[in-house]
Amino acid sequence: MKVAVIGATHAGVFSAKQIKAEHPDAQIDVFEKNHTVSFLSCGIALWIGDHVSSPDKMFYESPESLTAQGITMHMGTEVTKADLAAKHLVYKDLDSGKEQAADYDKIVITTGSKAIKPNLPGIHSDKVFDSKNWDNANALKKVTPGIKSAIVIGAGYIGAELAEQLSVNDKDVTLIDGLDRVLAKNTSSEFSNVFESAYQEHGVQLALNQMVESFEETANGIKVNTNKGSYEADIAILGIGFLPNTTLFKGQVDMLGNGAIETNEYMETSVPGVFAAGDAATVFYNPTGKYDYIPLATNAVRQGVLVGKNIEKNTVAYQGTQATSAVELYDLAYAATGLTAEAAEKKGLQADSVTIEEDYRPDFMLTTTKVKASLTWEKGTRRIIGAAFLSEHDISQAANVVSLAIENKMTIDQLAMTDFFFQPNFDQPINYVSSVAMAAAAKASEN
Repeated sequence: MKVAVIGATHAGVFSAKQIKAEHPDAQIDVFEKNHTVSFLSCGIALWIGDHVSSPDKMFYESPESLTAQGITMHMGTEVTKADLAAKHLVYKDLDSGKEQAADYDKIVITTGSKAIKPNLPGIHSDKVFDSKNWDNANALKKVTPGIKSAIVIGAGYIGAELAEQLSVNDKDVTLIDGLDRVLAKNTSSEFSNVFESAYQEHGVQLALNQMVESFEETANGIKVNTNKGSYEADIAILGIGFLPNTTLFKGQVDMLGNGAIETNEYMETSVPGVFAAGDAATVFYNPTGKYDYIPLATNAVRQGVLVGKNIEKNTVAYQGTQATSAVELYDLAYAATGLTAEAAEKKGLQADSVTIEEDYRPDFMLTTTKVKASLTWEKGTRRIIGAAFLSEHDISQAANVVSLAIENKMTIDQLAMTDFFFQPNFDQPINYVSSVAMAAAAKASEN
């Protein structure tokens, strides 16, 4: 079996490795236009903030390690043409310019995503930085020690982390977003309010509900003009979001309107023998029971493994995702899974939610810490569709617990009565996950 894997970030790497594990005799050609693989881009802000032990450890594989596993790596090589029905590829060595062509039995599309970069005046200034890949990370790491100020555009996870790390390293930071609160697509307003207060306490200027219209270079840096004002700094950093990098395959496979490639539960596209995974593909989103576009490394890794397991025949079906995620800003740990009530409504679900705040362990302990916990459920069925947790205590695994509950279609009543241990070093007699579920069940019963 001869397989082409196009792209080698998370989905591509795990696809190639799993195909080789399942089919040791397979010929696997991986095409990657960059010279690195498996870059953990979620660590860019941490590296800029000097919280990374070594940038070399931001990669869990290398072209050399994959080659040693029997995978043929075509680095610095771009696939320029693809006839998916015929399984025919044309690819170019970006250093020499030489083009070649090859035919395959199977093709795996793991081309990932591209950063959203609107065509605004001045956006291509060398004082406006991207924050997507290894080259972007190096450029930012080189320039940030010498700056005094920065404008971060986009208050999702990426922009939020960049703004936080720059501010704790004594940079004057302005955080701009088109929505009216930080992390608006990631959490509810009661959690956003906590983070907004933290930003303001650390001197970050919040420019929310503002759309960027243009960039202008100044004598000392860059000016960012929005529909409500202008802001100046040494540099600007884009963290607006991502779109599927799938233009090459348009018209050949079924896609969502944004270009995300649709697959079945075995990761196969509408063209037999062609698979897709990661940021280039859709995910099955368990809270809604529908396919959606949610670019996360965790989704990419699991989908890549599934490609390898199903490359020859349907073997293991995709279990779907809850889009579980987390972030830590100013020592505040936030972890979430599924939908908020507001997001559920936009997805066409009738939902409700409840939020509680309590100490994570008994008050007789010498110290304890408050935990804010929220749970969202579908009205009528009482099926859990989301949760969020916020604390200076490590609450990250609580989101994983509720992620399992969502995947298994548990109700708020079932979660309320699920067995969780009690030990005063760790939690209350009623764990805060149980506690918020009990509050949800009580509220649902009142309505």
